Amino acid sequence: MRVIAVSTLRQFWEKHPAAEQPLKAWFDETAKATWEQPSDIKTQYRSASVLKNRRVVFNIKGNDYRLIVAIAYRLGIVYVKFIGTHSEYDKVDAETVAME
Repeated sequence: MRVIAVSTLRQFWEKHPAAEQPLKAWFDETAKATWEQPSDIKTQYRSASVLKNRRVVFNIKGNDYRLIVAIAYRLGIVYVKFIGTHSEYDKVDAETVAME
C-alpha cells in the first residue's frame, strides 16, 4: 500500500517521540501490505476499527495514540486523515475528520 501524508506522521512523532517507533512500524507494515478489503486489515490488525467511507482507526502504541486513515483499496492507497492522542481522538468525528 502507498501511504499518503507521511510528513504528517513525522511531524506528529517529532512532537510525541514515544510514537516514533510504533508509527514507523505501522508505516513499514502498511507499505508491505496488499489490502483489498477491510477483512484483510482486520486479519493483520485485530484491534483496528473499520468505519464507513473506507475509513479505519488504528491503535498506536497500545492505545496511547489513534491513527485514522481512508483507504482506496483498488488503487492501493492509504490516506492519513488524523493522528493524535487518545484524548484528542475523543474530540473528533472519525468518519469525517480531515488533516488541516
